[in-house]
Amino acid sequence: MNPDLDRLHPYPFEQLRQLFSDLTPPAGLPHINLSIGEPKHATPPFILEAYARALGGVANYPLTAGQPALREAIAAWATRRYSLKRLDPATQVLPVAGSREALFSFAQAVIDRTCPARVVSPNPFYQIYEGAALLAGAQPLYLPTTPANGYRMEFERLSPLDWASVQLVYVCTPGNPTGRVMTLEEWGRLFELADRHNFIIASDECYSEIYFDEATPPLGALAAATQLGRDRFDRVVIFSSLSKRSNVPGMRSGFVAGDAEVLRKFLLYRTYHGTAMSPPVQTASITAWSDEAHVVANRRLYAQKFAQATPVISKHLDCGRPDAAFYLWARTPIADTEYARRLFAEKNVTVLPGSYLSRSVDGMNPGTNFVRIALVAEPAEVAEATARIASLKL
Repeated sequence: MNPDLDRLHPYPFEQLRQLFSDLTPPAGLPHINLSIGEPKHATPPFILEAYARALGGVANYPLTAGQPALREAIAAWATRRYSLKRLDPATQVLPVAGSREALFSFAQAVIDRTCPARVVSPNPFYQIYEGAALLAGAQPLYLPTTPANGYRMEFERLSPLDWASVQLVYVCTPGNPTGRVMTLEEWGRLFELADRHNFIIASDECYSEIYFDEATPPLGALAAATQLGRDRFDRVVIFSSLSKRSNVPGMRSGFVAGDAEVLRKFLLYRTYHGTAMSPPVQTASITAWSDEAHVVANRRLYAQKFAQATPVISKHLDCGRPDAAFYLWARTPIADTEYARRLFAEKNVTVLPGSYLSRSVDGMNPGTNFVRIALVAEPAEVAEATARIASLKL
């Protein structure tokens, strides 16, 4: 077996299962799960109808590069959304079976194992980044994002010697779990570093369509590159998905877009990797990417829940509304694991300990004494969970 498998950490939800293994919550309280970022809003009927109409497509093998019509729909959406000058559907867009598998497989395609390789990641982080780095034979480098630095990746923490061995940088904006959006100045600094040290930037933007002000959508990597005169998107690839935007996490539909040469090599990798999107999913995805009305309605529902929950929860846990995404990153007055245990045992509400999303750097785990609360359920269920959180006596 691959010895790098022994370097993997247990996944956060397996750790959570073990944390709760000896607990029995109150039988009279229905369980409310706010630990996992799985959208619970209804899937728009028109997407389901498009999927159903296309079921005959399962009789055909899918193209790894996706149908031209899908690449065109994605390119058109991204051009509108990010105010791009142009995004070539044939060379700068690649449909993928959800952003998760693409974020993982991307590292396998990028990392050159013939020399020491490092992969930079925010900390806390989506654990796929770490697993992708380890199984590609690279060493993760973690940049803690904390209240003290405004939840910013402090690229200046790394020395030129560190950067010399970096081959890939994962960023997540809006961030998981903090919801912070990277600024244009930060993008400019990261682009300069990529030019100088010749690494690739993988920008995870799967939460980009959950935000609160229709006039100011979150800045993404391609938009930042365009504003800074980098229209070819050198060394930059974004990862996006329909899961959160359109409430179809089970459809496994997303895309990568950016540097054409990087995507050419990634497509070569994927022809062997074997994760082409099924034809019915491609057809339904075209329909989803071509409509914005359901996305606006989705945002309004999240805004309603944040307005409802944040003022109440913030009286008991230190937190505030994020820039974007659907998480509250809340500081706990006791250890995060003990808080999660108490909330589950006494109120039958599940949240995720922040320490499960982080790694210790210089003796400090930046997720300690935080919990991630995913406001993904319907408003009535979020209201009930909020009331239970408020009633927990510590």
